Amino acid sequence: MRRLNFFLACLALAVATASPAQTPPPKPPTPEARAARAYQAAVKDGPLALRAFLAEFPKGADLHVHLSGAVYAETFIGEAGQDGLCIDPDALKFVTPKTPDVCSDNQIPAKQLGGNILPFNQALYDKLIDAFSMRSFVPAPSWSGHDQFFATFGKFGGIDRSHYSEWIDEAASRAAAQNQQYLELMTNPSTPHLQGVVDKIVWPAGIPDDQTFDKLLKQVLDDPGLQADIDSGRQYALDLDTRRKTAEHCADPAQAAPACQVNIRYIFQVSRGSLPAYVFAQTVLGFEIAKASIAANKGGYVGINFVQAEDGFFSMRDYTLQMKMLDYLHSIYPRVFISLHAGELSPGLVPPEGLRFHIRQAVELGHAQRIGHGVDVMYEDDAPALLKELAEKHVMVEINLSSNEAILGVKGAEHPFPLYRAAHVPVALSTDDEGVSRIDITHEYVRAALDYNLSYQDLKQLARTGMEHTFLSGESLWAAQDAFTAPAASCTAQPLGAEKPTDPCKTFLDKSEKAAAQWELERRFRAFEAKF
Repeated sequence: MRRLNFFLACLALAVATASPAQTPPPKPPTPEARAARAYQAAVKDGPLALRAFLAEFPKGADLHVHLSGAVYAETFIGEAGQDGLCIDPDALKFVTPKTPDVCSDNQIPAKQLGGNILPFNQALYDKLIDAFSMRSFVPAPSWSGHDQFFATFGKFGGIDRSHYSEWIDEAASRAAAQNQQYLELMTNPSTPHLQGVVDKIVWPAGIPDDQTFDKLLKQVLDDPGLQADIDSGRQYALDLDTRRKTAEHCADPAQAAPACQVNIRYIFQVSRGSLPAYVFAQTVLGFEIAKASIAANKGGYVGINFVQAEDGFFSMRDYTLQMKMLDYLHSIYPRVFISLHAGELSPGLVPPEGLRFHIRQAVELGHAQRIGHGVDVMYEDDAPALLKELAEKHVMVEINLSSNEAILGVKGAEHPFPLYRAAHVPVALSTDDEGVSRIDITHEYVRAALDYNLSYQDLKQLARTGMEHTFLSGESLWAAQDAFTAPAASCTAQPLGAEKPTDPCKTFLDKSEKAAAQWELERRFRAFEAKF
């Protein structure tokens, strides 16, 4: 017994004097975790601190941008002076005189607001900016945010098309300054023969069947006027990009502007607020131009979109007819991408019946791969089933928070953004008309983060989703659509966004514009997170 006690005592002494077990030191936080911690600190410090943090955050793509609406009013005023336009001080709009700068007695030459003629009319300058945008706007019983927003586009018209490449440079420069790498701009080439084509069409009563659509399509395509517009339209976007890249010195690495790093594609806009013959002919024109651009694979037009106010008379009356047009034409042009404004409506703007079917028809008849706005989704018939369908079909919704508040008065908990996310519908933030709204894409990220309590990972998800749903050619970087957890097999052997991908991965990226752009986004995430 004594021996046992002695043994136990020695054992206890040995345990007591032994070095304590070495616990491994905690692993240092990953760069992503450090960035997430810095993001939470910025959220806590308020909107200004968050803005500073998110200004450099990689935002990927802006997929819903109207070019003319992206330009700030100050640019328009300066260009109007260069073009010799006049200003109607009562209507607060540009007027094209028969002779440049020779204005009628009640008009003012726009060049007087160029800053070189004194005394400078600051009051008129300010009024024009307010008229061309939502700045200082206060709703009135007879003039809503909806009215103001859509009215702006008729006020800054008349500027020469030679300035369009400058507009693109402005949009690209602003994107580059916010670490954004890709834009899809909605803008159209000049189509001087389109109305002549339309005038020859005798539109049938009701909704045409496929045989009737075949005859209408042949009539439109056989018209030499439309062929002339197709030929000029094919080159239009390429010429725009060439001019903006020349202005940005993109060919000279030593002088190249940051905007050179912003990749751009174009979306053809169809004016849905027109008679059926015009909508059909213009849609055919858009499909033809995009088809040629996609086949050439040199940039330019990649898809079409229906634009103008969705609550307009023709937009509402002919909505199903227009979706039937797309159903037919999609069968003829299956490679042309389609994004549609749908559900940019709210209760009271239209009768309840008008809220019940637009998004569903845009997807099921219009073959939309992306939906612009989608605000009225919860007013559609069987909204839960529609959300499920959008998620299963991976139809992305382009979320425009500031635009939706300005036009529809929809914000915060009244906006379906969190419901889309909860239903696993892919969503990404976009600006719509940042010049009219007086915002930028960083503003939209700040707004989404604060209004909906988003995490850092949530913001990365939004940026990745935008790049996943670009209309760039090629396969996705990700093995499963909208699941940003595992890359394609060719790119699994190194960190995402590595400066020098492995040979199999490089080969894969070289064959896919989309995957290469997604890889670049991951590289930017790595660079951004390395700062923390």
